[in-house]
Amino acid sequence: QVQLVESGGGSVQAGESLRLSCVASGYTSSTFCMGWFRQAPGQEREGFAALCHRDSGPSYEYADYTKGRFTLSLGNAENTLLLQMDSLKPEDTAMYYCARTWDRTWWSPPPLSGRMYHYWGQGTQVTVSS
Repeated sequence: QVQLVESGGGSVQAGESLRLSCVASGYTSSTFCMGWFRQAPGQEREGFAALCHRDSGPSYEYADYTKGRFTLSLGNAENTLLLQMDSLKPEDTAMYYCARTWDRTWWSPPPLSGRMYHYWGQGTQVTVSS
């Protein structure tokens, strides 16, 4: 069974950067989608970055409000999803979750809806102070 382990969250000042990691295990297929979601207090969970991978390689999708500040990538091993977050703002403060679809599923563009994902990590807290 797929398991996701997230790390890299923490407390930073506005304008600084963080890199989040999500390591997947238990997968059986190289065809999949993974995404990052965040949930601030009192707000609904929202997806802002996702990729889908198949034999031809990954494709990416970002929410407009990321404004190019956030960048997805796969680590040296395809089981690791990285999220580089630059120019962080207090509004970015939230619990950040990674998620993965059922194996052997792929969409274009990569979906930002949490309803498309089955496996979820435990979340990692990101706090940005001004």
